Amino acid sequence: MSENQNLLAEQRRALILDEVRRRGGVRVNELTRRLGVSDMTVRRDLDALSRQGMLEKVHGGAVPVVEASTHEPGFEAKSGLEPTAKEDIARAAARLVAPGTAIALSGGTTTYALAQHLLEVPDLTVVTNSVRVADVFHAAQRISGQRPGAATVVLTGGVRTPSDSLVGPVADRAIAALHFDLLFLGVHGISLEAGLSTPNLAEAETNRWLVQSARRVVVVADHTKWGTVGLSSFASLDQVDTLVTDAGLPADAREEVRDRLRLTVAGEDEDDEAV
Repeated sequence: MSENQNLLAEQRRALILDEVRRRGGVRVNELTRRLGVSDMTVRRDLDALSRQGMLEKVHGGAVPVVEASTHEPGFEAKSGLEPTAKEDIARAAARLVAPGTAIALSGGTTTYALAQHLLEVPDLTVVTNSVRVADVFHAAQRISGQRPGAATVVLTGGVRTPSDSLVGPVADRAIAALHFDLLFLGVHGISLEAGLSTPNLAEAETNRWLVQSARRVVVVADHTKWGTVGLSSFASLDQVDTLVTDAGLPADAREEVRDRLRLTVAGEDEDDEAV
């Protein structure tokens, strides 16, 4: 991390979190020196990250939180993780959407960010099992009215998860009867061995139906999802067409991904055409 006294709190905390994950722990005095801020500022940042469940404070510093494979953070908690990366990913993923297509968006904070970039794409049909994603489109219509070319939104039924996704048999039956040109899929974890995974068994089954109903599958996931494995796998990497991620994905992971599917790195691959 380079020293910068003008970093915003969000940027500073993202750097701290990356350092904790990369090194397995950091000390307060190291962070004050590298960030060029006071001891008190670092301790406030660690307090904030600890309250959000992103790291664990220890004497003199912080260490990563070791999560069980069944741990499922709520939507608000996940919203605070890697917000800049998610916005970059959403912007890059939106460029893959052509007017007039039928797309699906799974639940998740990255797909929620993506939805906000799709409001101006005309004549979309949007299928989603995310209450939050549906709210993005409905709120836009309430503000501007039913303008020509506004998206048609289909919200599946189902049982609500901590991340505000609708899952279970009702959602599964609705999705099984539909066909999408393009699926944008948020994930809890992605790895070579486990593929795409989630800590929620019912969500895993609903995601399987989303994948089966899509002509093309695009995973939108920031670099911290790489190597994470949830309780239940629902798709292999062979079932994914494109991974859209951020510049934090390490070089060795990029090589492994490119051997199997198309990789788009937000901010670096700006010339990709719409699929």
